[in-house]
Amino acid sequence: MNFNLNLIREQFPALAQYHNDKPVTFFDGPGGSQVPQSVLDSMVGYLGRFNANLGGHYFSSQKTVDVMQNARESARALLNAPSSGNIVFGANMTSLTFQLSRAISRDWQEGDEIIVSALDHYSNVSSWQQAAEDKGVTVHQVRINEDDCTLDLEHLSSLLSDKTRLVAVTYASNTTGSIVDVQRVVSMAHNVGAQVYVDAVHYAPHHLVDVQALGCDFLACSAYKFFGPHVGIAYIADQWLHSIRPYKVEPATNIGPGRFETGTQSFEGLAGVVAAVEYLAQFGEASLPLRQRLEQSYQLYEQHEQRLSERFLQRLSALDGVNLFGIAKEDSQLRTPTFALTFDRYSPEFIAKTLGEHNICVWNGHFYALGLVRQLGLEESGGVVRIGCMHYNTIEEVDMLFDVLENILDA
Repeated sequence: MNFNLNLIREQFPALAQYHNDKPVTFFDGPGGSQVPQSVLDSMVGYLGRFNANLGGHYFSSQKTVDVMQNARESARALLNAPSSGNIVFGANMTSLTFQLSRAISRDWQEGDEIIVSALDHYSNVSSWQQAAEDKGVTVHQVRINEDDCTLDLEHLSSLLSDKTRLVAVTYASNTTGSIVDVQRVVSMAHNVGAQVYVDAVHYAPHHLVDVQALGCDFLACSAYKFFGPHVGIAYIADQWLHSIRPYKVEPATNIGPGRFETGTQSFEGLAGVVAAVEYLAQFGEASLPLRQRLEQSYQLYEQHEQRLSERFLQRLSALDGVNLFGIAKEDSQLRTPTFALTFDRYSPEFIAKTLGEHNICVWNGHFYALGLVRQLGLEESGGVVRIGCMHYNTIEEVDMLFDVLENILDA
């Protein structure tokens, strides 16, 4: 099936709305995507008819068991996990990572070392820093290359040693859109016997994750970043599923992925995850398995997003007094269509507020990527303006954004 942007946009109630008699434009996808009607219907349909817990001898409980298993199967296809048993759910990626970090670090000892990165959202930094502090473990932080905001892999190599227990790394920066060669990071880390925990939250809406190709030990993402509800998803490789001892309630299951899931899950959220993954697979050939439908659809999303990046960078090049932090190429294999900007004459907050008055939704600040903003020396000046495209955005919206920015800068 061919990419059909009108078909996509018709599925999102948010995109058709008006605020103060003006249309709205969402460039805030890196902070959370809009949600298609199919996901909303799935969540309401579950809550309205089947709201129950697991393990009962009646229809709605059995339906809930099915919802949870279907969600694991959908996430397995999305991440290309070997089995649905590798998939763990939680409230969000941050909560899951803090929880898993405690279990993963149980056996760390004083003298051990871990490595985090300056490119990461601090959910994948603070969780490990605090676990390390509890165990007397040394924390190193990999720098970024300041010219294009990519991860400095030479610096990473210099930090690795036989003392390294874990490397925590992002797959793509939620601030600059820079994509990391995670496969190479995994290879480097495994050469010294270290585990790798990957934050794929920003990557997953734009590119299809393949945990088997990466060879990573752990990978986490969030459904609300790929057109679903607030549900965290983690992949745990086979060798760690039963060797790691989670912190858990005693009578709760100690079998399979459920041993890592504390408390009652959001079953309506899991129903939404199933629908979100089906939405993502919509342009695949209907007769094919879900993973192959996802592969076909994502190819089309990547092509459209690269066109958005190309137009964005073209229009940006015509503006004076605006600075881009990140890769100045539209290549979707190097970056997502997420852009970090500063303005010589205006603060990030002023630009974001002014765009907001035009119903153009963008973010300003550091977006929890503190290491990045600090290394670039931007923390005190308010961080950056972050403008992030999703595959539901249009070339016309990018042009409208820059028309407004030109008016601001010419004022």
